[in-house]
Amino acid sequence: MILWLCLCWGFSPSAGQPDSELMARYLEEQLLADYSIVEQVARRVPRQAKFLQRLETRPRMSEFNVRSTIISRYAFTTVSCTMVNSGSEAREAVFEMQIPAAAFISNFTMSIGNKTYYGEVTGKEKKNSTNDKERHKKPPSPTEGRENGYETFKASVFIPRKMQARFILHYEELLQRRLGKYEYTVSIRPQQLVGRLRVEVNILENSGIVSLEVPPLRNSKQKGNGKAEGDVSPPPSTVIGHTKTLAKVTFNPSVVEQTRIARNGILGDFIIRYDVNRELSVGDVQILNGYFVHYFAPTDLPPLPKNVVFVLDSSASMVGTKLKQTKEALFTILQDLRPEDHFNIIGFSNRIKVWQQDRLVPVTPNNIRDAKKYIHNMSPTGGTNINGALQTGAKLLNDYIAQNDIDARSVSLIIFLTDGRPTVGETQSSKILSNTKDAIRDKFCLFTIGIGNDVDHKLLERMALENCGMTRLFQEDEDAASHLKGFYDEIGTPLLSDIRVDYPEDDVEQVTQNFFPNYFNGSEIIIAGKLINRTSDKLHVEVTASNSKKYILLKTDVAIDLLSRNDIRGVPGLEDGKGDNNYIERAWSYLTIKELLNSRLKSDDSQEKDNLMEKAKSMALAYNFVTPFTVLKMKEAGLHSEPPQEEFMSPSTDGIGEKVQSLQGHKAPPGVRRGQDKQRIKISKTSADGDPHFVIDFPSSKFSVCFNIDGEPGDILRLVSDHKESGVTVNGQLIGAPAPPNGHKKHRTYFSTITILSNKPERSYLEITPRRVILDDGERLVLSCGRSAVVRSRSLEVSISAYSNITVTIRDSISFVILIHHYRKPAPYQRNHLGFYISNSKGLSSDSHGLLGQFLNHEVKLLQESLNASCQEAGQNQTEVLKANSTNTLKVKERLVPVVWKQRRIYNGQQEVDCWFAKNNADKLIDGSYKDYLASHPFDTGTSFGTINSL
Repeated sequence: MILWLCLCWGFSPSAGQPDSELMARYLEEQLLADYSIVEQVARRVPRQAKFLQRLETRPRMSEFNVRSTIISRYAFTTVSCTMVNSGSEAREAVFEMQIPAAAFISNFTMSIGNKTYYGEVTGKEKKNSTNDKERHKKPPSPTEGRENGYETFKASVFIPRKMQARFILHYEELLQRRLGKYEYTVSIRPQQLVGRLRVEVNILENSGIVSLEVPPLRNSKQKGNGKAEGDVSPPPSTVIGHTKTLAKVTFNPSVVEQTRIARNGILGDFIIRYDVNRELSVGDVQILNGYFVHYFAPTDLPPLPKNVVFVLDSSASMVGTKLKQTKEALFTILQDLRPEDHFNIIGFSNRIKVWQQDRLVPVTPNNIRDAKKYIHNMSPTGGTNINGALQTGAKLLNDYIAQNDIDARSVSLIIFLTDGRPTVGETQSSKILSNTKDAIRDKFCLFTIGIGNDVDHKLLERMALENCGMTRLFQEDEDAASHLKGFYDEIGTPLLSDIRVDYPEDDVEQVTQNFFPNYFNGSEIIIAGKLINRTSDKLHVEVTASNSKKYILLKTDVAIDLLSRNDIRGVPGLEDGKGDNNYIERAWSYLTIKELLNSRLKSDDSQEKDNLMEKAKSMALAYNFVTPFTVLKMKEAGLHSEPPQEEFMSPSTDGIGEKVQSLQGHKAPPGVRRGQDKQRIKISKTSADGDPHFVIDFPSSKFSVCFNIDGEPGDILRLVSDHKESGVTVNGQLIGAPAPPNGHKKHRTYFSTITILSNKPERSYLEITPRRVILDDGERLVLSCGRSAVVRSRSLEVSISAYSNITVTIRDSISFVILIHHYRKPAPYQRNHLGFYISNSKGLSSDSHGLLGQFLNHEVKLLQESLNASCQEAGQNQTEVLKANSTNTLKVKERLVPVVWKQRRIYNGQQEVDCWFAKNNADKLIDGSYKDYLASHPFDTGTSFGTINSL
């Protein structure tokens, strides 16, 4: 038949690929010319095209159009498909679309000839009948051809002769962040070549779009996609354009280009990956029309240590490719374990074999080598004892946690992999679930992986849900090794544990899940809720979490700008929106329904399950979502109804921009004065601030002493040096600026960096600049100075008051306050800089030194020279009398220092200090000279002149 077709077209059968392209070009011309059915009836069609039409027994797809808008990770997708019956009799047309399993269908419309049918979401009855006019999305089981992470929506109708049918499907989803990227996928599998095929995706992310990429088309049923290895170029005809916050991606292949990709019309998955700008803070909180959504995904955090047990199925059904790919993945995963991790391996079939009995072993080269040998020697045999394997793994991990002094903030987990159902031991799913939950007791998380079509995916899903884990299902013919490695990469780097996000109870209601046992690198925590008081001008947010040896508290007030409305009707791709969907409200409803479904799945109480089902059903009906408890019934529209329109119904974008409150910006919330936090901080006058001006307070003498240091840009001054005793050193680095006009100085200097070092009880340091704080106690943590935060470890606490100050407390007995001086419009002689204040010096020893430290435990006496040159020690109550005398003198360690009376403003000019001023770079006031206090580098801990040490 193929040969006959080629001869009739006048082509040579040996011509190969060029013949297909010539045929495709002719088809493309005919499809584009003849797809207007009304006109086609009377149009003369070429003989060859008529021949092809006779061969074609199914309706042709004249158009396949996908249009999507993604706003702050929430995606609205519309699929429009037109099919044409050119034959002389009615034919069945099947519209089939793979959609993400996590998505909710929100609408479906179809027209056949002059009749229009629209979808109505209704509650699911116990028994549902379906016919050609009633189609709805069914959650398919793996045996129904479900691909990993996707479900198939299918509708079939009979199209009368010489007529067309149009299908329009709408669905919504909240994109999940995995491995540091959001991934939006459109399945393009029309099963035939299409005359007009177009995909258009518009992305709007107020935080800023980064790392946008469009990889080659992916066919998930193949190991590859037909591309050369290493080819990462977008599919042909893809056009990508984006600004800082907007992106538009189109894919519009001609019939010829479709033929080059796949002649059967199964092109594959069109994928867009991207991320947004983020930093360590409470995250990105967005508020619109009484609803909020909160995205939390901190970066630059050190990983937590892991205690992991791998439980691997080695039953007879794993024979061949499945076990081979599992071994390949485990070899790579073992290599990725970190030195601070501990692990063990359990293989199970009829028997349960533990690699290392009654313990978890540290990650060492020898242990990794021996583990690989153990995995390599695993052979498939026997049945599947799922219950016994999980009980053994849970006991092993529980005993290790109980019997060893493990890090309290380490993350423990079991990774369980199987390809089948329980056949040995306990085989009842409910008993396995109950036993597993009792064994784990909320002490760690269970992550489950299923391979192939025979796996009990509901059992694996519920086991993971009940034990704070996740599940993944992979088809047997997929590249399981890469999928397994990808899943491990998602959970292999825990960064935070015990994360809790709180909002004032009087301000919010119906908040989704706000406690999370773990946060993994590259993922994201999402919380949404409703505002109770819509007239409030701010929402307080607090995030608490643990990171290795640190306790972290992040907090801020998010401004709710009720008046501004940012008009973006001119934004490309959004200008023709007709919908009125508050995307934040729909994100909240989406998350709430998902949580209700998961809670019902975990529940064993029938009454509770019914209540949860009714809540989920009620919300799904309110927002027109197709869920397991709702169905999409097709109803015929009125006789004079309009056919379904192709226009994309985009969500309402009122408030995008300034109205969408994003904590990624650098503006202080309106109505909150920045000075308020400063006034609450209690500090002493002892400080080094400004140009730099030094002030030393002597409370027992009831006076203060001040001096200037005229340093050079780049100089590092040793402010406090007590490394040998308390272990604390403070150094400040100078930055230069031009002198003000008509001044007596050649230039000005300010503190650009303050470095605080401590070696007791453990070595750590803080590096502070006007923009960020770096805390390193063996694990590096980066904090923004523009975000309020509290970080606590065993001996150190760092508290940041946004845009204002940083308080550092060491062992509860030493406290420093660093002021942040930030100029919005600095003059040429101004620089963003820091001020250093000593709040509590009780923990510093009497031997402490440095430009400030040498005075903390020593008193200075004030003397007056009388007219007859006799010396009289001035009493404390004589200070007022001495102010006017220009011949006053300080006695410092038997040194006489002439001083004059001066007034200084400190703490950003908010406090006035009367002080005795020592001239000439504090000559005779300080031990030695100014140059003796120069450190060689910011981490220099030398305590005596000429000595250099490093932390």
